[in-house]
Amino acid sequence: MTVAQTYPQLLSLADWRALGEDEDTRTELQEGVLFVLPGPAKSHARVISRLVTQISAQLPDGVEALAEVDLVVDSSTPATVRVPDVVICAEFAEELLESAQVEVVVEVLSPGTRRTDLVTKRSEYADAGIGHYWIIDRDLGVLTALELTDDGYVGTDHTGVFSTEKPYPLSVDIDALSL
Repeated sequence: MTVAQTYPQLLSLADWRALGEDEDTRTELQEGVLFVLPGPAKSHARVISRLVTQISAQLPDGVEALAEVDLVVDSSTPATVRVPDVVICAEFAEELLESAQVEVVVEVLSPGTRRTDLVTKRSEYADAGIGHYWIIDRDLGVLTALELTDDGYVGTDHTGVFSTEKPYPLSVDIDALSL
């Protein structure tokens, strides 16, 4: 994919997929508009890695935690494809991950993505029906666990150890993420 290209129209999911994989850049598609994103900083990547390690050890057979995979949030044109920091999904999910296959999405806040993670993605993930959205604020050492209800996401902030029964029994030692 050549990211420097300009696109005179909003991209569909087929247009986005036709761009192919690009090992040099990280991109997301928001309502048909292609965005080039910086790669995560080392401290951000460390939190993601440690979180995946903690979660993976507790998941039931057939369920996995994956870092930084493309997630089709809305396949209608103009399409939206995000790259969450972590997703929890069934191992047998399609290669092109759709929101209906995801049970938990996790975003680790960064200065450049804070508003997008707190506002835009929160709205997109709720509209897509993703049942659980966790937001990790490294600066505060807080994990906000949101659960989708008929009225949108509701949730609570956690420090220390976060434990939940939904969608699976899981505990996350927030301090061990090296926030």
